[in-house]
Amino acid sequence: MAMEEDLSPTLLTEEMKHSNGDFVPPEGLCWVSVLSCLLLACSYVGSLYVWRSDLPRDHPTVIKRRFTSVLIVSGLSPLFVWAWREFTGVRTGPSLLALMGMRFEGLIPAITLPLLLTMVLFLGPLMQLAMDCPWSFMDGIRVAFDPWFWMLCFSDMRWLRNQVVAPLTEELVFRACMLPMLVPCAGPSTAIFTCPLFFGVAHFHHVIELLRFRQGTLSGIFLSAVFQFSYTAVFGAYTAFIFIRTGHLMGPVLCHSFCNYMGFPAISAALEHPHRLTVLSSYLLGVLLFLLFLFPFTDPSYYGLPTPVCTLTSSPSSLCLS
Repeated sequence: MAMEEDLSPTLLTEEMKHSNGDFVPPEGLCWVSVLSCLLLACSYVGSLYVWRSDLPRDHPTVIKRRFTSVLIVSGLSPLFVWAWREFTGVRTGPSLLALMGMRFEGLIPAITLPLLLTMVLFLGPLMQLAMDCPWSFMDGIRVAFDPWFWMLCFSDMRWLRNQVVAPLTEELVFRACMLPMLVPCAGPSTAIFTCPLFFGVAHFHHVIELLRFRQGTLSGIFLSAVFQFSYTAVFGAYTAFIFIRTGHLMGPVLCHSFCNYMGFPAISAALEHPHRLTVLSSYLLGVLLFLLFLFPFTDPSYYGLPTPVCTLTSSPSSLCLS
């Protein structure tokens, strides 16, 4: 009996359990969780449009203003989780910050392994980039350790947005805050595929700007929006998987930043590459190795068992097990 108590997660309210210990969400929990996530997503996207401007989104002035608003919303986003917890009566063992992936246990593996796993997936594009790059390997090393290079990067508003602010704030809001609210209702597996829907829909706001500045035909803009929704939803499911498996925010943030740098793989260019066979073989090898290492590299035992977000459900899930 003592062993069963040690293995069971530290949970929730008494209403969430039958006498036999089965997990039963309290009435209305799912509605509160979904509406809370929707409100948080709307707050994040809405903060981008509190500034009136006729300038395009890549203008430094627009970027700086949007930095201010999204950083405020992101800074306040833990209050959404706190208010949700107080309103629903959900009680957990881990602290609020730990539930949101801000903890020290397993931090080094959380910084390195998910990023390495993502780089394995992008083996093809990385090989393509290395072949087309005019620099030698040693030139790249020297640039990477050149402080002036990094000063130049951090002075570029678009680089700062794509590599730092967007990954940090989006992962905080759409993963670290939303998943703790969705897991008690839907369970870890369903939450992984539910959470990215908010993330994908949030990116539809780009359509407004494309239409506003007439950057393409109506059908072209619509197809672009559908593609972006699909891509961001799949990527969101991947980072949600990493968050639940590792219980850390840093892994998803670094993977997000890396993917923003790499962009969507240039498959059409790979098909026309002078070393097409090598490049395409790298694409295939990267996907196969990614599938092979997906679960081993995110093994929860590396990050401290149980991961905090997994304590929010008493229903056993293979995602939470080593």
